This record gives sequence, C-alpha cells and structure tokens, in this order.
Amino acid sequence: MASFNRVILIGNVTRDPELRYISSGMAVTEIGLAVNDRRKNASGEWIEETTFVDVTLWGRTAEVAGEYVTKGSPLFIEGRLKLDTWEKDGKKNSKLRVVCDRMQLMGGRSGEGGRSSEGGSRSEGSRGARKPVPSGSKSGGFSGGNQGNDDFGSDAGYDDAPSSGGSAAADDDIPF
Repeated sequence: MASFNRVILIGNVTRDPELRYISSGMAVTEIGLAVNDRRKNASGEWIEETTFVDVTLWGRTAEVAGEYVTKGSPLFIEGRLKLDTWEKDGKKNSKLRVVCDRMQLMGGRSGEGGRSSEGGSRSEGSRGARKPVPSGSKSGGFSGGNQGNDDFGSDAGYDDAPSSGGSAAADDDIPF
C-alpha cells in the first residue's frame, strides 16, 4: 500500500527561534506554531480551537528563521510528520513533530503594506522589493527567484515601464 506524508500549516510562532549548529555545521532551529481552527459546534456557536505544533527547520531555512522570525510572526510551513521516541527513567515517551521542507514568511515588514515575503535564497535587500524591468524585457521583474509566485503582474505599477516606442497601446486605443 502506498503512503503519503505531507503537512501544510499556517499559524503564528509561539516563541523566538533559537538557532544552533550541529557538529557537522548544519543549522537547526525548533519553533512552536499555534494553528487556529474556527468552527461551529452542535448548537451553532462558533468555537475557536488552537493546536500547538513543534516544527524543526534545517539548513538555510533554519538560518532565515533565526534572522527574520520572531514570536507572533505568521508563517506558512510545508513539511512531513516525524515521530520521535525515547526512554527516560524506564518510561517510553514519544512526540509527533513536523520537519519543515519549506517555510514562507507571511505578512510584511513594517511599512511594506502586508505583502508576503519568502524565506530561502532571497537576501534581505531583495525580500519583497522589486527591481525595475529594463525596456524590452519580458521578465516578471522580481529579483531573487520568486519561483512563479508573482501575484503582482509583470509590469503593474512601475513608473519606468515602457510607455512609448514599445508595443504598449496608446491611451486613445483603449476602448474604456
């Protein structure tokens, strides 16, 4: 029988991450994530239920979390479930946690108007910032590899978007 182990969570961080490095030099951090669920009970009243999930981040993702994530930060986490088991004082213990494969910072930095930011390979200077698209360029204009998540349109809102000499239609040609 086939199996599938994927977890997708969106929640708020419950404590500041503590970045550490293991003996091989790999970065690791553990965070707590509070995931809220709102549903109606049998009598039709709304109830809120919070689930607390432990998440382990490795490598560059752990470093990004250590640098940009603080208590209360909203995060998108994608990963897999892992069951840890150990014995202490003759008693067997176990704990289910999520090992993060992908993390995305949600919400924006102050003054950014709530745009989402992405962790990973983007540097601080390019997070959430768009560089101007050169004339004649067909690129989406994001620096740092947004990997298909450009929800702003290719040239939307640019002061330096080609306005003449390109293939852009004149204002008189627009039927509305």
